[in-house]
Amino acid sequence: MVKIKKYKLPLAVVIFILAITYVLVIKKKLFESEEIVPLTKSWEKVVPHQSTPVGLISLKSEDCGTCHVEHYQEWKLSTHAHAWTDLQFQAELKKESSPFLCINCHIPLQNQQEFIVTGMINGDIYKPVKKRNPFFDKSLQQEGINCASCHVRNGAIIGTNGNLNAPHKVKKDPIFLSEKLCISCHNANAVVTPTLACTFETGDEWKKGPFFGKKNCVSCHMPETQRSLVAGYPKRKSHAHFFTGSGIPKFDSVKTTVFNGLSFEPTDVKSKYKVADSLRYNLKVKNEFAGHRVPSGDPERFILIKMELIDENGTVVSRKIERIGEKWQWYPIAKKLADNNMNPSEVRNYSFATLLKDKSNLKLKIEVTKHRMDEKTAAYNKLGKNYPLFISIYKKEYSIVVL
Repeated sequence: MVKIKKYKLPLAVVIFILAITYVLVIKKKLFESEEIVPLTKSWEKVVPHQSTPVGLISLKSEDCGTCHVEHYQEWKLSTHAHAWTDLQFQAELKKESSPFLCINCHIPLQNQQEFIVTGMINGDIYKPVKKRNPFFDKSLQQEGINCASCHVRNGAIIGTNGNLNAPHKVKKDPIFLSEKLCISCHNANAVVTPTLACTFETGDEWKKGPFFGKKNCVSCHMPETQRSLVAGYPKRKSHAHFFTGSGIPKFDSVKTTVFNGLSFEPTDVKSKYKVADSLRYNLKVKNEFAGHRVPSGDPERFILIKMELIDENGTVVSRKIERIGEKWQWYPIAKKLADNNMNPSEVRNYSFATLLKDKSNLKLKIEVTKHRMDEKTAAYNKLGKNYPLFISIYKKEYSIVVL
């Protein structure tokens, strides 16, 4: 056996090695200095801190509703009111892949955000430079996109009409309150990370469509009406504040309003047929009312057209299902796999045909449903049964006797 001698380094040598190592580490850090990259893209920024205008007690919609009662009640029915509390959005926020900027469209006021973000370390969205917001208002945060999100800037209420009799400062600026404000959130198209794509292209779709220059977001989603701005005042031109959209409520306990871009024109169906006859049906679908594609916005939205022939025992004899929407791959790289959303004014025909083989009493059921997401995605995000996934936008039923 060979005996190996153990050597001890002199203390001075050990100190020298440690000193050299320390210098090399410091030198490396100097060469890898952190650069604070400023926020440049619109969706990286929020509306700067807003002071409560003189004459108001807060920026909360609940307080605005004290005088503007109808406007407030309409806003409560909008999905804007649930932009922050939306269960799907909150589920997305909990994921590690969710960067700081995702909240900026859902709570756009700095007053609503717990932290103030001033930049990103080396441009990394997962390394925001942030500090606690001394003016953070938790109750204001819960209101999501509220009255102040659109109407409060620099100590004044922004309106389309000036009113010198208002108890608060009013600034007339119809351009600010035009579709430009809507598009600031409803038009973002960027691959943020390989597995995270922000694709809300409603604004671009409208610009390419037949309504551009004729109608805008406000024309359809905030229809004009005549009413008093405040109880006791004379009626004047106003706009509804439902912000009517898909019509799928955020919770099963709340109501919302629906705006359907599609129109439906079915063919006639006879009430009596003979054995060996062919039953033929056609549903003409047109994107008649939307100035953008349908569906639009969230790429997980889709529309199903279901046609079923059912016998007297409730058994489905024949079924056909058509889908309108996008299909995406989210992992390992986010990319669009397919897209058959309907363009403005586009017409499609969806047909159903089957051979009637036996004498029977049948029902032909047609239903068109609008979906927020599929059940698999809802289950993955643990959204629960109180989160509505779809609504029905067209139903038709025909009773048929086969002789």
